[in-house]
Amino acid sequence: MKRGLNEQLTMNGGYNMIKKVISGLLISLLIGLFLISACKRRTEEKKVINIVGSTTILPVATKGAEEFKKIHPRVDILISGGGSGVGVRYMATNMADIGMVSRHISKEEKENFPDVDFNVIPIGRDAVTCVISSEIYNAGVKILSLNDIRSIYSGEVTNWQGIGGPDKDILVIDKESHRGTRHVFMEVIFGDPMAIAKGAKIVTGSNNEEQTAIAQSDCAIGMLSNAWMNEDVKGVGIKMEDGNIIEPTLENVKKGTYPIARDLTFVTNGKPTGIVKEFIDFMVGPEGQKIVSEEYVPII
Repeated sequence: MKRGLNEQLTMNGGYNMIKKVISGLLISLLIGLFLISACKRRTEEKKVINIVGSTTILPVATKGAEEFKKIHPRVDILISGGGSGVGVRYMATNMADIGMVSRHISKEEKENFPDVDFNVIPIGRDAVTCVISSEIYNAGVKILSLNDIRSIYSGEVTNWQGIGGPDKDILVIDKESHRGTRHVFMEVIFGDPMAIAKGAKIVTGSNNEEQTAIAQSDCAIGMLSNAWMNEDVKGVGIKMEDGNIIEPTLENVKKGTYPIARDLTFVTNGKPTGIVKEFIDFMVGPEGQKIVSEEYVPII
């Protein structure tokens, strides 16, 4: 009787031990499944790319983002303008992953942000066009020399009659100083990207804002990305010193003959990684370059 009781206790102990082992295995399995699930959720969490800067680049970046999201639906791409200078500043202060910049990074910017590794990635090429109101264009002002443009922006010529046009005062439109379009234009016209336009009557911001101002006037002159010309805003040909006239066409930009041209770039702090790199690779790849080619000159 005593022996039977001992055997029963031994059997119960073994059974309890087995239960503990099985329970331990189940707990381990559940923990493993939980960790796998947590990792999966982390990889599936929404990722965000912040892009800020040039309004010249903004339209193609927006179209690119729309196509990229079809491949990566859980990626949010937030894009806003403000100009190239804003793009540089936001990127350099970690407020943006990518700065859209339509000019060179200036010496001052490099000095202001000494810890930033300015990594410049061209995504296209563009012309900065000297544009005028359609009324002036239709009145016969279809060609201007660089000296003509300089004389107008310096305030030496104030009436279109002074360069062979109608008897109308010139409404000279300038852009905000941090705009990439202005930097490129002033560098070619005055040899100084920060040159003061003494003849300017209005200072505008985005391409859209300046386009509207010129379209609403019948006597204006301004500077715009080639893609922003329309029936009311006409681009003039540039008469070179040798007498050649170079029209503001993408073909002439591609050939390198148009004198006021620039690269359109994405700028990051160091080499991009992760989803930011994937988006940039997309934009410089075949699909992204197809989008760029709808407005500008692609790089491939």
